[in-house]
Amino acid sequence: MRKIVLTLVVMLAITSTYAQTREELKAEQSAKKDSVTAIQGRVDAIQGQIDALPGWKKGAFGTIGGNISGFNDWYSKSAPNSSTGSVGITFNGYANLMQEKFFWRNSLGVNLAWIKNDNTDDPTDSDNFDAANDVFTLTSLYGRKLNSKWAISGLAEYRTALLEGNFNDPGYLDLGVGATWTPITELVVVIHPLNYNFVFSKGATSYESSLGAKVVADYTKKIAGVNFKSNLSAFLSYSETDYSNWTWTNSIGYTFWKGIGVGAELGLRKNKQEAFNSADNTSLTLAGADSVLQSYWLVGLNYAF
Repeated sequence: MRKIVLTLVVMLAITSTYAQTREELKAEQSAKKDSVTAIQGRVDAIQGQIDALPGWKKGAFGTIGGNISGFNDWYSKSAPNSSTGSVGITFNGYANLMQEKFFWRNSLGVNLAWIKNDNTDDPTDSDNFDAANDVFTLTSLYGRKLNSKWAISGLAEYRTALLEGNFNDPGYLDLGVGATWTPITELVVVIHPLNYNFVFSKGATSYESSLGAKVVADYTKKIAGVNFKSNLSAFLSYSETDYSNWTWTNSIGYTFWKGIGVGAELGLRKNKQEAFNSADNTSLTLAGADSVLQSYWLVGLNYAF
């Protein structure tokens, strides 16, 4: 009986010591987490001061996603002998010159993707990778500062596709002047009431250029290994609402080892002229064509420069 009591006492002592040690370790861990958060806050504040200094600010990050698969005599598929694959690449880069009295902001966005689905039992089925996503955007914004938040500015923005012979077919060039508002370092809002939207095309397609207003909102942020960029570009035509268009892209990348991480991009667009020219609308007018919401997305490995 005495041995049993002694054993119970020892077990209770061990349990109490373990619980005490566990709570002490948790308390120490919590304190260190608070310290890390405080340190990161100070680092971010210093980085903000660095970003505000005059001179060139450059950066880039991108995402690569892809998969390849092959099937041989896999009878649960409608095509038991086939190969499939997809490859996608996004790139977001910027080079900004910030000075006391003016700024010059330049950015490049590219999203390219290819896909194939080859039925090897069908000799007429292509084994090539066909273009899927195809986006190219180049922007240059110059502004003379009125104060720390407002500037008189001029914008040039060019958008097109690169693959399958679609370069500049269609191509969009916006040239305009107005004002730029920078409420915080990471956010730039362009408001240009005087803007001409040049549309280039080839062949039998029917596109119209027009005068209108240009609005751009761009948010770029890097914090704790996470790169984030959101860009909304809209043209509002003064001639016809059917000539108006907008594109909104959102990119995020998280770096966890030597610049390598995971990333994703989502793009949305509404462009009635593109919808009209991409379909067999010979019996319809532009006003009668459907204006669908276009979209693309990509998830994959990410590399931050």
